Amino acid sequence: MSPITIVEGRRLSLTNLDKVLYPETGTTKGEVLHYCTTTADALLPHLHDRPLSFLRYPDGPDGQRFFTKNVPPGTPTWVQTCEVPHSTSGPTRQVLLQDLPALVWAANLVVELHTPQWTSRAPGLADRLVVDLDPGAPATIVECCTAARWLHERLAADGLEVYAKTSGSKGLHLIAPIEPTPSERTTAYAKRLAAEAARALPDLVVDKMTRSLRPGKVFIDFSQNAAAKTTAVAYTLRARATPTVSTPVTWDEIADCTSPEQLSFLFSEIAPRCERHGELHAPLLDPDRARPLPKAA
Repeated sequence: MSPITIVEGRRLSLTNLDKVLYPETGTTKGEVLHYCTTTADALLPHLHDRPLSFLRYPDGPDGQRFFTKNVPPGTPTWVQTCEVPHSTSGPTRQVLLQDLPALVWAANLVVELHTPQWTSRAPGLADRLVVDLDPGAPATIVECCTAARWLHERLAADGLEVYAKTSGSKGLHLIAPIEPTPSERTTAYAKRLAAEAARALPDLVVDKMTRSLRPGKVFIDFSQNAAAKTTAVAYTLRARATPTVSTPVTWDEIADCTSPEQLSFLFSEIAPRCERHGELHAPLLDPDRARPLPKAA
């Protein structure tokens, strides 16, 4: 029988807590749930009011993986959902993780957590600009850091405050809080920024999605600003060989990075980092830090 847990007054049935999800480290589902609960104070604000997309991997990263935006069957009635416009097939409903019980319920499904750059209060109006730096082997996150430093300066010249996090996979995400802006305009700005970076750093950066162009270079993916796209949220676990986390990092850490291992963080390292650095992405949640995109964008 699955154990019943009471979380802030909600009854949850938690399953297979001894199941090993990450064989390389022996990490169990119970440990994953513990991570989510102990990181909730940092994680939940980045999920608040943002329609959730799930990458589920119930048998670990080597098992079946499937991505869904729809409300999963069996979702408790107390888990909040919202209607999300859809350009071709009409509106759909997606989950909102607004509190700890909902987060624990989602973690029990074994998921990566992905959100759009807009909230359910204003669909399609981005309040964040995101730039995804994806290295093509043999390039690594070290090369991403070089590109990130150039982008940091360039975005600052446009008056934007930029915050960085590891993707939890191979690359980096740069995020800037912006005044609500139609996603089409945000995407157009990011596309021009990527093209400018490719011109400035031709031996390092590519802005085209053509895979044959990407080995040894950093692909700047601007497309995650599109209204229909999503990005792995800060502090989410990833479906990788080991339990890595999409982790906020400092610009000093980016400047000092000479090896991929320096910017790869396991879930066990997140609590000590938060104690040492605080919540590095807290400014993204402050509406007073939002800045307008340049008029030309």
